[in-house]
Formats: sequence, C-alpha cells, structure tokens
Amino acid sequence: MHKIALAGCGRISKNHIEAINQLKSEGLAELVACCDIIPERAIEAAMKVGGECRAYTDYSQMLKETDADLVTLCTPSGLHPYQAIEAAEAGKNILSEKPQGCSLEACDKAIEAADKAGVKYMVVKQNRFNPSIQLLRRAYEQGRFGKSYMILANVLWTRPQDYYDMAKWRGTYELDGGCLSNQASHYVDLVQWFGGEVEDVKALYSTQKIKMEAEDTISVAIKFKTGAIGSINATVLTYPKNLEGSLTILGDKGTVRVGGFALNQIEHWEFADQDPMDEEVKNANEAPKSVYGHGHLPYYRHVLDVLDGKCEPMCTGRELGRLWK
Repeated sequence: MHKIALAGCGRISKNHIEAINQLKSEGLAELVACCDIIPERAIEAAMKVGGECRAYTDYSQMLKETDADLVTLCTPSGLHPYQAIEAAEAGKNILSEKPQGCSLEACDKAIEAADKAGVKYMVVKQNRFNPSIQLLRRAYEQGRFGKSYMILANVLWTRPQDYYDMAKWRGTYELDGGCLSNQASHYVDLVQWFGGEVEDVKALYSTQKIKMEAEDTISVAIKFKTGAIGSINATVLTYPKNLEGSLTILGDKGTVRVGGFALNQIEHWEFADQDPMDEEVKNANEAPKSVYGHGHLPYYRHVLDVLDGKCEPMCTGRELGRLWK
C-alpha cells in the first residue's frame, strides 16, 4: 500500500483526502501525515483521515519523519516548486496541485531536483480525466477533427473581494499569479494538451475591480506550431456568479464544445463521419457539485499506476514546463 503525505490543508485538500480515503478502502493507498502552518487545520485533516495519520505544522519535519513515498502539495501556488525540491531531496515522489509554480525558473529547478533524485514529479490536472474530456481526447487522437483550426477556452467566473482578503497570498504575483494561472490553470492545460507546442503567445490583461497585485481579467492569443490559433479568456468579475467554463475545438471535419459547471457537459458534438463513440456522448455528461469536478480519484489511480510502473505519467512537471517556454 502506498503511503501519502499531504502539505496544505486548505480549500482543495478536501478533494485529495476524499480520494485517498477511497483508495485506502480498496487497500491501495493511505494518508499517513498532513501538514499546515495553521495547527487547527492540520489536526482537523488528520482527524478526518483517522488511523495513524499524524498532524504537522513543520513541512521539513514531516518530510524527515514520514515514511510516505508520495508527497502531495496543496499549498499556495508559488511555494510548490520549492517544496517539490525539498521533497525530492528527501527521496519522495511529488504530486503538485496546479499550477506547477509562479516562476519558470523555480519550476526548472524543481524538475532538475526530481531528475537528480530519481523521483517522479507530477502535476494535478484532474480535468483531463473528466468523462467528457476523455471522450473528446479519443476523438482527437483518432483524427476525427482533421486539421484543427482553433482551440478556445473561456473561464468566466466570479470571485469576490473577500475571497482574496481571506488569505494574503491570493492575488500576488509571487504566490498566486492571477486569474490565468489560478482559476484558469486547467483550461490553459487543456488548450495546450490539444494544441501542442506553442510558437507565439500574446496577452492583454488588467486589474479592474479586485484590490490585488495580479490580473483579475485576461485575454490570451496563441499560435501553435501546427498553425492553429488558440484563445483563452479568463476573469473573476462575472456578475453575479460563475457563468461559463468551456473548451471548444474547431477542425475541418469536426466541432466540439465542452462546457457545464466543470467541463462536464458536452454541449455540441458534430463530425463529418459517424463513429460508435458518438453514442457515448450522453453518458459522458456529469453534474459535479463544484468546479473541481470528480477527477481527483481517477487521477490518483493514474498516479498509483505510475508509481507501480504500469504506465508513464500523463502530466509531468517537465511536460507542462516545456510546452510554454
């Protein structure tokens, strides 16, 4: 059974704990340690897990004392690469929440540290495991789109001022990175997953309403090496609530739009040819309760398969860093 240590017991940690507890019931993995600089959070998380899960407030101490073979990072974004380096030096495999970091230089150092230590370095991109996205990927890999012309993502969400005031790191360049790297991170990933390597990128951004250092609204234009054009529009200023999170692919033989609350609804599916997979569209739609979706559990199953040598990792630190250089 794999042993996992968790760093950061805030908002997203709930999804990780639920997924790991399910894996524990199947005899596959267990959470043996959790850490947060706020003692109450660490203790509460350990109590949810039960068993022999230990609570820590010192990350270095947890790495030193735990026998976990995987460390999951759910801390502020800018800390991810530095904590990944420390985990690698402790001989632990690394699973970093999105985004990988707020600095390419720091991410490169984390990649080098993982390579030097011979450990796995993976980044959570659970939306790749949504049934809707999995079906879309199958169609893409079978060449049903023909030549791809455009890949578009819209993240039209809302985050009030008190969301940013709740934690000082939110909205900073050093630890958060703004709405593109935080709220739109999974959409950025999917655009490049389908588009491939980037030839050119330009952006217009502004901070119009939220009192924070980074942007609250951004529009990105991308040219891929294939000649296809990409577009990412993201904002946290949508009134009065989250409006849209979508991915659209336009090709000369097909058009698909995936939207819904968390990229969980196929809203348009049309190809020049017919295929048995077309009958799977309705079954691919989900109704998750939050924008995080249901992807953490299947993603953890993938991670365990990687650690067991059954497959190659899908979302590595090296892959995500290389495509945007």
